[in-house]
Amino acid sequence: MKKQRLLGWWALPLLALSLLAVPSTMKATDRPADSPEVSKLLAEAKTEAVELKNDSANMESFTRSGITWHTYASHISMVKEHVNAVGRLLGQLNEKESQWAPWQKTAIERITPLLRELAANTESTINHLKDNQSRVHLPPFKDYVKANYELASDLAALVTDFVDYGSAQEKVELLERKLEIT
Repeated sequence: MKKQRLLGWWALPLLALSLLAVPSTMKATDRPADSPEVSKLLAEAKTEAVELKNDSANMESFTRSGITWHTYASHISMVKEHVNAVGRLLGQLNEKESQWAPWQKTAIERITPLLRELAANTESTINHLKDNQSRVHLPPFKDYVKANYELASDLAALVTDFVDYGSAQEKVELLERKLEIT
């Protein structure tokens, strides 16, 4: 029993020494650098996605009231503008593909299909509203609006998580550089 404790006691310092001896190829500062331009575009996409989520939430709240189709029409046009803005930002991000860090690539690859689905649902919502102006209080239209809100919420959360991850990673790398200096 005492031999096991003694062995366990020596294992901890050995583990600590082995971690200090990690070759520089394993340090976070040696990862491909984040592109500041890509990070900036992702931050702009985050802003648009959050506004999109808020406008979609407002529309979804209308489904519990007696508002007219005109109010829906004005709000769905705002939603469409935000979807298009995120789409333009995604286009700009794709133009900078050679600058992507691995996490930025993953972010863009995950945002793209979700944005496509949201754009398709927004278009379906607009078309349904055009064809059924007097039926905005019936379940089919409410389902479109609810789906739009859920997709917008998912998009905002996804983009926010990646932007936050990038910021946290940047802070870690800054701390590592400070530790190397001292």
